[in-house]
Amino acid sequence: MENLWRAATGDYIKTWRRRWFVLKQGDLLWFKDPASVSRRSAPRGFVSVGECLTVKGAEDIVYKAFAFELSTRDSTMYFIANTEKEKEDWINSIGRSIVQNSRSVTDSEVVDYESKSR
Repeated sequence: MENLWRAATGDYIKTWRRRWFVLKQGDLLWFKDPASVSRRSAPRGFVSVGECLTVKGAEDIVYKAFAFELSTRDSTMYFIANTEKEKEDWINSIGRSIVQNSRSVTDSEVVDYESKSR
């Protein structure tokens, strides 16, 4: 999923601001507006999805409809989608990306218990 408007709190000023987010190759990138998104433009910031622990609904925390949160070991970021479907799409897409980028279990760490018991 890419190129959808989201509202998020800023790093320094804790007010809600619209930002343009793109989920690309395991990174959640953000830009000021859609006009600032191109192959050569640098994002205003990013979060490596590999560092993320959870993504889940957050209406009961920020008291806004269609809110969700993305948490890392160091911080929790809150977002507001335009609709319930967009919120669910973002949660699902980021969640899949977290799983794909997870390094908790690699193929070399998987134990074949059936072959060990014989």
